[in-house]
Amino acid sequence: MRYLFLITVAAAVGFGEEYFPKPDSAGGWRTLKDASAIRKTAGLDVKKLDQAFEYATRSSQHGGLLVVRHGYLVYERYYGRGHREAIPATASVGKAYTSIASGIMLDEKKARIPEGLDTKVFNAKYLPEAMPLDDPAKADITLGQLLSMSSGFHGEGGNPGFVNGVPAVKLTPVPRPATQLGQDLAALRTPLWTKPGDGYSYASSSPHVASIVLRNLTGMELHEYVDKRLAKPLGWGQWAWAMRRGENVLAHTPAGGDIALRSTDHLRFLYAILKKGRWGKEQIIPASYIELCGKPTKWNTHAPMSLMWEVNADGHVAGAPKDAFFKSGGGGHGLVVIPSLDMVIYKMSGDDGQYNPARTGLKQEYPYDGSRDGWKPAARSQFSDGPIGTDDGLRRVLEMVAAAVID
Repeated sequence: MRYLFLITVAAAVGFGEEYFPKPDSAGGWRTLKDASAIRKTAGLDVKKLDQAFEYATRSSQHGGLLVVRHGYLVYERYYGRGHREAIPATASVGKAYTSIASGIMLDEKKARIPEGLDTKVFNAKYLPEAMPLDDPAKADITLGQLLSMSSGFHGEGGNPGFVNGVPAVKLTPVPRPATQLGQDLAALRTPLWTKPGDGYSYASSSPHVASIVLRNLTGMELHEYVDKRLAKPLGWGQWAWAMRRGENVLAHTPAGGDIALRSTDHLRFLYAILKKGRWGKEQIIPASYIELCGKPTKWNTHAPMSLMWEVNADGHVAGAPKDAFFKSGGGGHGLVVIPSLDMVIYKMSGDDGQYNPARTGLKQEYPYDGSRDGWKPAARSQFSDGPIGTDDGLRRVLEMVAAAVID
């Protein structure tokens, strides 16, 4: 009887049950607010987290820093227009969501795409919009190469082309396909700078082409698929994919970036990944796909980019665990998963334009004191006049948060 009583009490207080947060509308994340409790239960030094936050404030006009460890939201601070109720467009952070949605799609539609990431997709079966091909070499592009930036697509701007870890080719900007063609054809006709698989270049058209494959197989726009497969199961609040460009609304979800959701919902997405795709009793994301995201991939042997996630297996972020994987976005936004530390991090950032509701169509009401109006980026350090870069800023915050771990 006493044994049965103890089991009943344990169940009542949640011992032995894996934790998953409720939606914010139903109570949200469990939290620890006292520094001593955070140290004891989450094994983190709040003073060092404060240092990471202060560094983050130098990297963008607006933003915040949120940290979850052992299932507790232990740190949540904002600056400027950063706020839990803010829903900024997060630029290339959206690529991580495109990737995870693609992984879910591959599992759901495996009978129709049995070769998965190894599937050559530039053909009438998967991309009829691309026919006839503007370059016959594109026939060899696989879905895995699209999702790891090794399709051979010429990156935007002057991004270099990497071959075997070395920025071996200085790519100069090339004329992009006419925007009158529309989003899809403009992405599909991105010129090649190398043969598929022979190099890495950061091209936002790559995940957009992957999203066309998803759309053709599911019959849904990417944002509709994300809403069904991620937003609703994970309990997100108000969210959108920023599809407005001035007075115009894009015809299709821009899979290369600009998802917009609340900070604590970014954490839910990351926490589901940390839990290998599980949410409660459901397998929301295939665990096998998450495993591929978190380590070097055969589809890209040229740079530390897996399936739209930067991976630290080579230790290039020296102060972070080698199993960390993360995704940055323009303006300084960033998502981080560190399995070995049982930790996820959201670095909220951005400028006025990214927080403008006209970009997302979402109504947002929360206080802002105007303290960051006219903000200018600080120098990276006393030895450098340049501002903190998007990627460098996220990597440094990652190192600083990891350094706050005391157990």
